[in-house]
Amino acid sequence: MSSPSPANQAPANGFRPPNIALTTLGLALASFMQVLDLTIANVSLPTISGNLGGSANQATWVITSFAVSNAIALPLTGWLTRHFGERKLFVWATFLFVIASLLCGLANSMGLLVLARAVQGFVAGPMYPITQALLISIYPPHKRGQAIALLAMVTVVAPIAGPILGGWITDNYSWEWIFFINVPIGLFASFVVGRQLKGRPERLEKPKMDYVGLVTLVLGVGALQVLLDLGNDEDWFRSQLIVWLAIISTISLAVFVIWEMTDKDPIVNLRLFRHRNFSAGTAAMVVAYAAFFSVGILVPLWLQRNLGFTPIWAGFATAPIGILPVILTPFVGKYAHKFDLRMLATLAFIAMSATSFMRSGFNLDVDFNHIAWVQLLQGFGVALFFMPVLQILLSDLQPHEIAAGSGLATFMRTLGGSFAASLTTYAWSERGAVHHAHLTEKLSSTDPNVIEAVTRLGQGDLQRGAFVMERMISNQAAQLGFNEIFHLLGIIFLVVIAFVWLAKPPFVAKAGPEAAGGH
Repeated sequence: MSSPSPANQAPANGFRPPNIALTTLGLALASFMQVLDLTIANVSLPTISGNLGGSANQATWVITSFAVSNAIALPLTGWLTRHFGERKLFVWATFLFVIASLLCGLANSMGLLVLARAVQGFVAGPMYPITQALLISIYPPHKRGQAIALLAMVTVVAPIAGPILGGWITDNYSWEWIFFINVPIGLFASFVVGRQLKGRPERLEKPKMDYVGLVTLVLGVGALQVLLDLGNDEDWFRSQLIVWLAIISTISLAVFVIWEMTDKDPIVNLRLFRHRNFSAGTAAMVVAYAAFFSVGILVPLWLQRNLGFTPIWAGFATAPIGILPVILTPFVGKYAHKFDLRMLATLAFIAMSATSFMRSGFNLDVDFNHIAWVQLLQGFGVALFFMPVLQILLSDLQPHEIAAGSGLATFMRTLGGSFAASLTTYAWSERGAVHHAHLTEKLSSTDPNVIEAVTRLGQGDLQRGAFVMERMISNQAAQLGFNEIFHLLGIIFLVVIAFVWLAKPPFVAKAGPEAAGGH
């Protein structure tokens, strides 16, 4: 492995920016902006495709292109950090994100927008992991939990705010402004953090470019992400495209893992999994986030498809999940070190499991208040979830490994979310079809009681009554499928508790002068 540059061997030993509050604001804003863009365009797709003359399928590539390039860039964070340094990488990634956002807003065709979104997704990749590493490095040990908690709050609130803010901007202004709002925010964050962290010591290296690792990573992750995004629309493995994507992804990722584990200078450091807490914490994060992401996907869809909510009211019904994290996260960050973080994470998963079991008992007559109340209760679990698990998985990494570890963990978490999005909607559709078949198998078109019920539903019109009954059966079947999935999610949250308890204290992220002796 190539050695560090002599002038830059030390990590950020005791470095503190002139204004730590301003630096924190810049880092938090950049992270919020980047996470927000994962969801802000979702509700605007019909408007965007209409204005740019694209089809509905083309419009989905506005989301897919961002997700694919983001997933590829995330695990590259460690290599980029070693080459450029954390400060420079943050400043340039944020500035390029601004340029890409500007190009998104100025795009006059669907092709240009998809290309700009791909660039935006790629440069966004390192932003969250680097923000995490920089926040840890500028805070003293007893305040690092608060820094991680702040980032955890951003992770929770931004995806919730995205669809609501995106819908409001699109309705009241124009879709271009969902991208243009990034420009002043990104410029401010890039300038402030660049100035405040000027002179911060960096551990720089000149790693060789691992071309085999890069190519297999791009092919494997790119094919897998496209497969997950298109799987439901293409009817999964009944489609030749999906089969080929699966073959390319499997072979590429197998070669990638073998190569990276044996290469002297890998582009992605998979050896980080030798750390017990990193492995256990990442496993807990991936599985719990996949389940959490499933809730975020399924509830809004169910509200609109089965309960008839409009998109904005579905947003209002789900939004209470962000209330308690905003209120409690500062306290969790401040006092979490007084408790065993595994216990806090256990409470989080019990709370999230309980609310999943509550939803498994929902029916088609459930009201807005009940839905919002369960969302609010889940927020308690969310407030205790991200910060403890993030701190656990970072706790046994060396200072120079934090950016790479954060990037790798975030990549795994993102991939878990992609799997969850595809599998949850597929499972809901399949279970709905099974229940629809069970509900209709005992109905006979020659049964006088059935004919009477259908006629009554149609107010004397048999054809209309049949349509009404079919809709009722479909809704009930979908509800039964919804309940089954949430019962399973409740079990998954309980299972994740076992991963957390595989980790061993202490759970203090290493950064600053106290870790310098190892370097």
